Amino acid sequence: MAQNSDRELVVLLQQGDLEALGALYDKHHTLVFRSILGITNDVETAADVTQDVFLRLYRFADRVDPGRPLEPWLYRVAVNQANSWLRRRNRWRRVLEEMAGWLSPSSKPSPEAQAERQDEWRWVGEAVACLPATQRAVVVLYYVNDLSVREIAEVLGIPQGTVKSRLHYGRISLKKRLGLVDERPVGVQYEAT
Repeated sequence: MAQNSDRELVVLLQQGDLEALGALYDKHHTLVFRSILGITNDVETAADVTQDVFLRLYRFADRVDPGRPLEPWLYRVAVNQANSWLRRRNRWRRVLEEMAGWLSPSSKPSPEAQAERQDEWRWVGEAVACLPATQRAVVVLYYVNDLSVREIAEVLGIPQGTVKSRLHYGRISLKKRLGLVDERPVGVQYEAT
């Protein structure tokens, strides 16, 4: 059943076929999990919320249009569920160390390189965790899930201009937190000493 298209699987799911749900889970759970992990910064929570997303897919299958791509629907539900978790638990400052494992290449670097990479991910993760939830969701969908501005707008149900604005301000905030931007006013000339 895994070879079926999302459209066919959604139709089967709407008819009550639980194997179709399993096939959709197998096909999409990694992307959903990574999206949620990028927002919650908590592996256990990301796993729980991923299960909730697919439970919602089962419960609300009749509301899913089989003629439209399923991934934007899954991303939208994943982002909404992750943000709901953040509001309930208010645990925004956890480190993204576990995400580094998902994104790292399969080859094993030296222990020193692993330690350095973990420090870098901790540093980046802390910076991402400090972003407002609206900017964090856009940054994660853009950089972690490699979605386009148009796709993010569809997933979050917001205009593309809003996505661009949140991405822009998120980048500025990250650059400042990571010390990658000069704090001097623009247009001011400084003499070399």
